[in-house]
Amino acid sequence: MELLILIVVIAVVALATMGLVVGSAVRRRPRRAVGRGGRSDTDLSPGVGDDAEAPRDSATRTIDDVGLPAASRTAPPLGDTTGVPVVGDAATAGPADTNLAPSVPPQQRPPAETPAPAAGRLVRLRLRLSRSQNALGRGLLSLLSGDNLDEETWEDVEATLLVADVGVAATGELVAALRERTKVLGASTPTQARAMLRDELLAQVGTATDRSLRTSVPDRPAVVLVVGVNGTGKTTTCGKIARLLVAEGRTVVLGAADTFRAAAADQLQTWGERVGAVTVRGAEGGDPASVAFDAVKQGIDSAADTVLIDTAGRLHTKTGLMDELAKIKRVIGKHGPVDEVLLVLDATTGQNALVQARVFTEAVELSGVVLTKLDGTAKGGIVIAVQRELGVPVKLIGLGEGPDDLAPFEPEAFVDALLGEPV
Repeated sequence: MELLILIVVIAVVALATMGLVVGSAVRRRPRRAVGRGGRSDTDLSPGVGDDAEAPRDSATRTIDDVGLPAASRTAPPLGDTTGVPVVGDAATAGPADTNLAPSVPPQQRPPAETPAPAAGRLVRLRLRLSRSQNALGRGLLSLLSGDNLDEETWEDVEATLLVADVGVAATGELVAALRERTKVLGASTPTQARAMLRDELLAQVGTATDRSLRTSVPDRPAVVLVVGVNGTGKTTTCGKIARLLVAEGRTVVLGAADTFRAAAADQLQTWGERVGAVTVRGAEGGDPASVAFDAVKQGIDSAADTVLIDTAGRLHTKTGLMDELAKIKRVIGKHGPVDEVLLVLDATTGQNALVQARVFTEAVELSGVVLTKLDGTAKGGIVIAVQRELGVPVKLIGLGEGPDDLAPFEPEAFVDALLGEPV
């Protein structure tokens, strides 16, 4: 028995020894000779001795020191079509100019654009404005030109006006006036209904109101302050107003007093560069009142026609921010009065815009309203409600995203666009 066990142990040891010998022979491969130039073309796997980079004795690139050209310190005159002067480039620049970015060399500036003239813009944009006529214009015409104007019809007229954001008080007056006229004159045809409705809408919108922008005053630049809540498009509106003024032959200075929104100053400067307007800007997060003060000073020094100040958007519920807005106007007043305070309202917000507007009226005395995005809403009646609530006229309306889609408000053209072409 002991002999059998000894034989088994010897057999196991022999098998194990043979396995080790065979495994070692399989793992051992003949080493491939590796030359300096690389490996065999048939084997693409990395091998020992392969260089990860070019040999050290190969040619290397040289490094040359190239000096930058000296920046020109002479700013072109205001409105120069070869480029855009930036405050800080002129030899007479004051201490406040040190926070401003250097201007682009004249040879790299694109030529200034020629904006479309302000006159007749609203007529040219009538198709966009007519998007509002479905609820207000055509809806009322279809009701008033019916055979039987009963109480149910008048309730529909009232509902149509309310949905179009005309407002409760104005709706009551308009319905009462339409009732009276239909009793006396009647409205048996669409043409008669349109004429009657046009007269009453014009009476509500107002045709005798002064809607001109005070952008040119004697002996000094006119100062325009643009305010509003977040997201209404104030910076874009400032750029479009600048285009309107340049189209009328005015020289403009833009003040980037929105120092809190990222890239707001860059956005405003881009608008200015397109038409050759000067842009005054300060450090990000800096005092907006200081930037506004410097912008007016630059306008005075350069004898510009208009200084346009863009302010940061602020919620009407934030008392501290509204106080800051009053401070901006007060600081600007050290140079002279603010000639225009324009409130930018988003027409798509409807009656909510009126709540915002009341607070701004208390902080700074408004002189006019700019209604943006009016082409994207069927509530054209907001024009009537805003003027009635604030007691200030709508002076400009935005009808699209194009650079020249801001138009002076013309009551007759506006109402005609709401009602559509006469039948």
